[in-house]
Amino acid sequence: MFLPVTGRDGNGDGGREAGRRSRALRIAGLALAAALVLGIGAAGWAYWHLNSNITGVDIDNALGDNRPPRPLSVPSPSAAALPSGALNILVLGSDSRSGKENQRLGGGDSAGARSDTAMVVHLDAGRTSATVVSIPRDTLVTRPSCPRPSGGSTAVAHDSMFNSAYAVGGPVCAVKTVESLTNVRMDHYLEIDFSGFAKLVDALGGVTVTTDEDIDDEDSHLRLKAGTHHLDGTQALALARTRHGIGDGSDLGRIGLQQKLVKALLEQIASQDLLTDPAKLYRVADAATAGLTTDTGLDSLSELTRLGQSLRGLSASSVRTVTMPVVRAPSDPNRVVAEQPEARRLWESLR
Repeated sequence: MFLPVTGRDGNGDGGREAGRRSRALRIAGLALAAALVLGIGAAGWAYWHLNSNITGVDIDNALGDNRPPRPLSVPSPSAAALPSGALNILVLGSDSRSGKENQRLGGGDSAGARSDTAMVVHLDAGRTSATVVSIPRDTLVTRPSCPRPSGGSTAVAHDSMFNSAYAVGGPVCAVKTVESLTNVRMDHYLEIDFSGFAKLVDALGGVTVTTDEDIDDEDSHLRLKAGTHHLDGTQALALARTRHGIGDGSDLGRIGLQQKLVKALLEQIASQDLLTDPAKLYRVADAATAGLTTDTGLDSLSELTRLGQSLRGLSASSVRTVTMPVVRAPSDPNRVVAEQPEARRLWESLR
């Protein structure tokens, strides 16, 4: 009679232990695989979510070829190389009342939207320095005929307020009006609404701004003593909208505050190492893309990321902020017109 073998290579306790180890390894492997799948799925969802935040407008197709020429640029050495040529981007701040959050922040529920903030951002070749030119919304311009989003075209309008272009024809007319005013080709278009701007400032932890005078504006609901303040998103938005509580109450005073905010935002972004904090990076990216409208050349996360990577050598100290030279309009003391030849020389320097 033979007894069963009970050693490690038999079917006794050693075999059962080996079986348990094998099952444990399989379970661990399945758990790891599940974690990887979930991680990839979460990353995929995050990418899809950020991408879906962005609204694209096909401005190039709408405007056709009747535009200022593109500047000659040196091609990148390879497709993988980051772009480094000069670039002009029209950046608009929209006071859209669409959505409850925009209505709350805008202080009203009227339909439509206007471009309360307009800046031409010129990136120099090499993208280590930039010039930001503010265009006063009260500037009287000749608004060209623009294609309407619903079909047809708007009529040419003389002595029209600059921000009416966006109101009657959206981003396409805003770009065409800026190009008509400056004779400078806008390579890209970026627009952010009230809610998106406030969320971005909050995601960055606020911004620090120094004001030169007391601010008490009933329209923007902002009250600040002269001095340095750390503002949250709602306060920063109110600062960007303030005009009646400072200086002579004109749009030029508001532009000065907006330019302070641009520098403050750049400094706040530079002070944070977002790559070491994925959760915060996602919050900032989510805020930056929320309420964002771009031309179709920038309407994806990959294209915006590529643009951002090309600006790694750009610091806040190398960004110059100026306002288009203007004088009081002869026809209306509450409006301004471009001052010549100073305005023309400024735009020529950005071509």
